[in-house]
Amino acid sequence: MSSTIPGKHLIIDFWEAENLTDIKLIESALSDAAKACGANILNIDLHEFGEGFGVTGVAVLAESHISIHTWPENSYAALDVFMCGSCDPNNAIEPLKKVFKPNKSDIRELNRGDNG
Repeated sequence: MSSTIPGKHLIIDFWEAENLTDIKLIESALSDAAKACGANILNIDLHEFGEGFGVTGVAVLAESHISIHTWPENSYAALDVFMCGSCDPNNAIEPLKKVFKPNKSDIRELNRGDNG
């Protein structure tokens, strides 16, 4: 049996973040993050909850996904970056930080499919 894990999954929390309602900028951020990882974008689907409210959505990738949920009233964004194959999800961090400019962040990495 191969010891290679199927994928790496980053759980990202951004606090005191900016640009949490700008759907065009969020789409661009997800696209830039995916490209920085070497991933192939299949589709980006985002939903706005109305003026001044948050955005939720996902970039569906051939190598998995990047998802986002924003709470502008709390200056908070929750993101997941899941990559398989040769893509490194850690390469998404800087492009995302560049757009959302968090003053505080927490990033946890999980090895998906690792049963050891």
